[in-house]
Amino acid sequence: MRCPLCGSLDDKVIESRTMANGESIRRRRECLACSYRFTSYEKIEEKPFMVVKRDERRQPFDRQKLEKGIERALEKRSVTTGTIENLVIEIEDQAMLNGKTTREITTEQLGEIVLEKLYKLDKVAYIRFASAYKHFESLEEFITEVKNVERAKK
Repeated sequence: MRCPLCGSLDDKVIESRTMANGESIRRRRECLACSYRFTSYEKIEEKPFMVVKRDERRQPFDRQKLEKGIERALEKRSVTTGTIENLVIEIEDQAMLNGKTTREITTEQLGEIVLEKLYKLDKVAYIRFASAYKHFESLEEFITEVKNVERAKK
């Protein structure tokens, strides 16, 4: 570790403490060249959870983006903010479980999780989200999806 005072790379660790429930380590160090004492922190660097787009590009999972899409689908519906928050947490947890070994999930898998949760919560929100997610090519495809929801209700 480089000394912040003199720039020397020679130091010794005086004390180490585990912090944040084992998430990081705080180390007190002393420079062997100038005896200056300083603190360093060690933390595990985790690989970010990634979303694989349709064109194979990868981008970090964005909880706000997910939340915004769900809020848009549930706009002007009688669903509480707490319910939306819980829904986002459930979807995020399910996505993390599905992509646990590879630390990534496809947009298709993520979209299906969202559709499944919205279907159980609010059929109108489901149709709104499906219309954006499934990229319906024609009015007939949209009508078919609405009819499928209607049939499932009965």
